[in-house]
Amino acid sequence: MKSRTISRHFRESIKSIGRNSWMTVASVSAVTVTLLIVGVFIMIMMNLNKIATDLENDVEIKVLIDLEADQKAEDALQKQIKEFSGVDSLKYSTKEEELNHLVKDFGEDLSLFKQSNPLRNVIYVKASDPQKTATVANEIDKLDNTYEVLYGKGKIEKLFNFLNISRNVGIGLIVALLFTAMFLISNTIKITIVARRKEIEIMKLVGATNWFVRIPFILEGMWLGLLGSIIPMTVVTISYVKLHSVLQPKLQGEMFQLLDVTPFIIQVDLLILIMGVFIGVWGSFMSVRKFLKV
Repeated sequence: MKSRTISRHFRESIKSIGRNSWMTVASVSAVTVTLLIVGVFIMIMMNLNKIATDLENDVEIKVLIDLEADQKAEDALQKQIKEFSGVDSLKYSTKEEELNHLVKDFGEDLSLFKQSNPLRNVIYVKASDPQKTATVANEIDKLDNTYEVLYGKGKIEKLFNFLNISRNVGIGLIVALLFTAMFLISNTIKITIVARRKEIEIMKLVGATNWFVRIPFILEGMWLGLLGSIIPMTVVTISYVKLHSVLQPKLQGEMFQLLDVTPFIIQVDLLILIMGVFIGVWGSFMSVRKFLKV
């Protein structure tokens, strides 16, 4: 296709947006509202996914070592655990360190136990895949010199099930919103095409090819998608920056954190822009293909 023809298509698509101002406003509004909802929802879901991942990564297995195990036996136990394929890392903690943690958490009253420490030496283990924590814990429990293996049995499984369901529901809602946006822009452009049937018929009568007729509509959909992305990108950026500045200081020291403003907000804005263009182009293409009997 010649560059002169391409430039003509671009000019015609921009002129068409100006000529059909009311339809342009309707299309852009449909894209704006839908992308705004999608953008906010993506912002929430990605942070919830980050929180879920943080919670998963915080899950660890606490291996209480048998009191009769000497240093050699403890070293052998650590070596065996390290050799498990599902183990990511482990940390050894003496019973004195365990008591110090308890004193720090619950107060100096527990310091009386320092003279006769009833605790055990401990190995903290993290699974390479948090979802397989129970499997790794059961394997460790079979080893010698383990008194008890703790990992929140029952609660961990429920937590992972809840997180998996939440992620799947979130993905499903985002996909549903995107299809809704495509449906809205497609229907709006269909109305535009119906209103311009005579113009299209004249173009066909003078020898215009199918793609010569379609391309201006597809470019018009692209412009509508771009215009419809501006407000959602602006609102999402400003809202997240303010939300992050308010909430992040309160979450300092907690086991989960919000996603950093950059590069997260840049990624979301880019995603909104791509979705806007895709929705516009797809909606135009489907409308032209269905309604132009060319």
